Amino acid sequence: MQHLDAMREATALTRAGRLAEATALIQRTLGGAAPVRVVPGEIVIDEERLRHDHPPGAPPGREESPDVDGGTASHVPGSRCTTGGLREFLRGQLAKVADGVRTHLPPSEPGPSVPALPGTIVRAVHRGAAGARPYTIYVPTTGTGPRSLVVMLHGGMQTADDFAAATRMSELAQEHGFLVAYPEQVTSANPMRYWNWFKPADQARGAGEPSILAGIVAEIAAEHAVDRDRVYVAGFSAGAAMAAVLGAAYPDVFAAVGVHSGLPQGCASDLASGLAAMRGAPRVRALDRPVPVIAFHGDADPTVAADNAVRVVEQFSGGQVRGDTLVERGPGRPATRVVVRRDGVAVGELWTVHGSGHAWSGGVAGGSYADPAGPDASAEMVRFFVDHPRRG
Repeated sequence: MQHLDAMREATALTRAGRLAEATALIQRTLGGAAPVRVVPGEIVIDEERLRHDHPPGAPPGREESPDVDGGTASHVPGSRCTTGGLREFLRGQLAKVADGVRTHLPPSEPGPSVPALPGTIVRAVHRGAAGARPYTIYVPTTGTGPRSLVVMLHGGMQTADDFAAATRMSELAQEHGFLVAYPEQVTSANPMRYWNWFKPADQARGAGEPSILAGIVAEIAAEHAVDRDRVYVAGFSAGAAMAAVLGAAYPDVFAAVGVHSGLPQGCASDLASGLAAMRGAPRVRALDRPVPVIAFHGDADPTVAADNAVRVVEQFSGGQVRGDTLVERGPGRPATRVVVRRDGVAVGELWTVHGSGHAWSGGVAGGSYADPAGPDASAEMVRFFVDHPRRG
């Protein structure tokens, strides 16, 4: 229980952006031996370093490893240390955080109330050359003929069901008659269920997680009537960063992209540059083939710098963010919306939600990473998608 309490504390620190403190706490808790690093909200095991620092059959004894502040942290293994054993121990501890942290939330944070919908929920697993991922599809009772498809990518420490409940995208699917799919990251690929948007092996067409997700789209299209000119992808946080990767890698598959609290494609080549991008929103190269994009971001987000949304819209629309600026006022948080046009056609929208943090704007109260006070990001993305079928 002591380990779990410490790991929950580390998770809270990462959410607050206090990465050095979170990493130090994890190292202390796991005895300093764990080759771990922290992305905001995420704890990642460096397995290559794990194999190097802890070869199979390493003898017991006192070891030292670098601390984040340049000092050393010590541990005394209680038994012979094997690569597999240590890796499984770490994964076990981290999985407790990923799967159990909500169990320990205070009673004041109930889960969202999910309405019963008349459509069909289909659960499946896609298996391809790059690996396997489970996914859920909501098939509405509305709509006729080939339907649009929206692919929703959850953030870290979320499941597909969490994300569906928080965004209520299935309700919108029932209302408008489109299919919605929720792929799910597995802890074997990332202990905290983050899509690996910052890894070069997971950033290109035909490889890694992008190929798996594109394979899910192809699988759904083979089993359901899908309008291939109206396939869209949206995500939150790491899922948003992966949505950007997919939009850039597969412009022939995805007609438009929704990026909420995410980052532009190609802004990182490893974990360190990913952390830097989250803090600093680096400029990136415009896409060779622009793709319509709608981006949401809270200007009080402590995890991912809000300027990343500007970079996303610039990258996908092919120019600087200049356009019609509208102030959206409703019963909740105000927001500023910039509509970017090319040749008179809207190709990008940038929504800045004032006072919102790292959370899905307009999400369900009590939902995972949801801010019910903001404008309805789900509804606005659906509206944007409807206006942007794939062209040429």
